[in-house]
Amino acid sequence: MAAQTGSRAGRNLPMAIGVGVGLGAVALLSLLTYRVTFLIIIAAAVGVSVWELQGTLRRARGINLTWIPIGVGTIATIGLAWPYGPAALGIGVAATTLLCMVWRLPGGADGYLADLSASVFVTVYVGVFAGFATLMLVPPDGAERILTFLILVVANDVGGYAAGVLAGKHPMAPTISPKKSWEGFGGSVAGCMLAGALCVWLLLDGIWWHGLIIGVAIAITATIGDLTESLIKRDLGVKDMGTLLPGHGGLMDRMDSLLPSAVVTWALLTVLV
Repeated sequence: MAAQTGSRAGRNLPMAIGVGVGLGAVALLSLLTYRVTFLIIIAAAVGVSVWELQGTLRRARGINLTWIPIGVGTIATIGLAWPYGPAALGIGVAATTLLCMVWRLPGGADGYLADLSASVFVTVYVGVFAGFATLMLVPPDGAERILTFLILVVANDVGGYAAGVLAGKHPMAPTISPKKSWEGFGGSVAGCMLAGALCVWLLLDGIWWHGLIIGVAIAITATIGDLTESLIKRDLGVKDMGTLLPGHGGLMDRMDSLLPSAVVTWALLTVLV
């Protein structure tokens, strides 16, 4: 496939670009029309991600997520973060965890701790992290904040991919992600800094060099998220979390850099902008 598509990264590049552009167009349309509808996109992404994770964990390790209470609890938490703010995230994760504890009781002691631990991890990693995207959406300039967040993550991927393919020679974490290089990371930092400066200045009427700070932070956070997801997949012995998105794998394979970056972007935009 890599030879047929001319991609040294080993994926169907035209297909991946087409799917990425399509997803971006849907997100952009919702933000430019009625931004509250973006909550539906967040909720749908969380629901699909939870479903992919429960299937992968069950097949790979025999871990049974309490996926129904996780799905209901995390989607409710994301929605309630709009009117109630950060407090909804804390209450939501606590309530969802309690529900998971009770839901898993009929299954008995065998595997209880593993199942519950995985359920709490998914609740925080997917549900709570995604809730910070809702918090970004709440202010009057919420659409611009979400656009800044999405553009930064895309700049991280594009900058890292381009620099890695063209100049990547020094592996960054060969035992975790062999194709990721320090040159690619440099491209991610450069792309994020440029995108951050432009977005903070043009979209948010902020100070451009604040965008440089945000850009560096997102490049680091997105890379950590990508490496973490790669490590999880290596631990589980799977290549992708799903097959929903041609050229990308599963939706969860695209959420790896978005989820932690949502937390950091919300925090930095709140403090600096």
